[in-house]
Amino acid sequence: MTTSIKTEPGGRFISFEGIDGAGKSTHISRLAEALRLQGCTVTLTREPGGTPLAEKLRAMVLGDAMDPLTESLLVFAARRDHLMTVIEPALARGDVVLCDRFTDATFAYQGGGRGFDLEVLVTLERWVQSTPALENRRLRQPDLTVWFELPVETAAARLADARTPDRFEAQSLEFFRRVAAGYAARAASDSARFASVQANCPPNEVWQQLTGILVQRGWLPRRFAEHASPP
Repeated sequence: MTTSIKTEPGGRFISFEGIDGAGKSTHISRLAEALRLQGCTVTLTREPGGTPLAEKLRAMVLGDAMDPLTESLLVFAARRDHLMTVIEPALARGDVVLCDRFTDATFAYQGGGRGFDLEVLVTLERWVQSTPALENRRLRQPDLTVWFELPVETAAARLADARTPDRFEAQSLEFFRRVAAGYAARAASDSARFASVQANCPPNEVWQQLTGILVQRGWLPRRFAEHASPP
């Protein structure tokens, strides 16, 4: 189990995880707007990506054939640049950082889906997420990870009607079953950080679940738990 820390005063780091087709992106954008209406400064970003260099690496990971080690190294290289260039400065300013995927996705997709060596991923995680802003070389981890849980069959049906699939979206149902199992294992190893949203619901119900999680932590006013859509 990894060791996480609290962010600087006012700053929070929230990641959003789930298999392709879980519907994260729409709700992240809505949440960013809701937080801005509360006076928060929000940094909205994604992985792989979030910086010019990391976006180039993202295009390679999603489009080019490679073995699992190469894939993992590129993902973590993108993450390091993202942390040092975007995430750490934003947290130091006191921003709320909303990130569409972080390291849990690597353990789910490369570790679970690809079957890559988890111990190697743990080592890469330790190297990449120990930054000068942290004391005692603890790892930078999200303060909260919202896991959008969805049956793989439902996700596949959603993706069938979407854009041309990338190298991951085109994978088999069995691949996504392994990814889902990877997420479940990661959540079990750090249950205090994870909160689950049942994504196989109408969008407004998913929104209520999401905002309810933040209301419980005191990060949104209670009125958000009473609305089916952003006030």
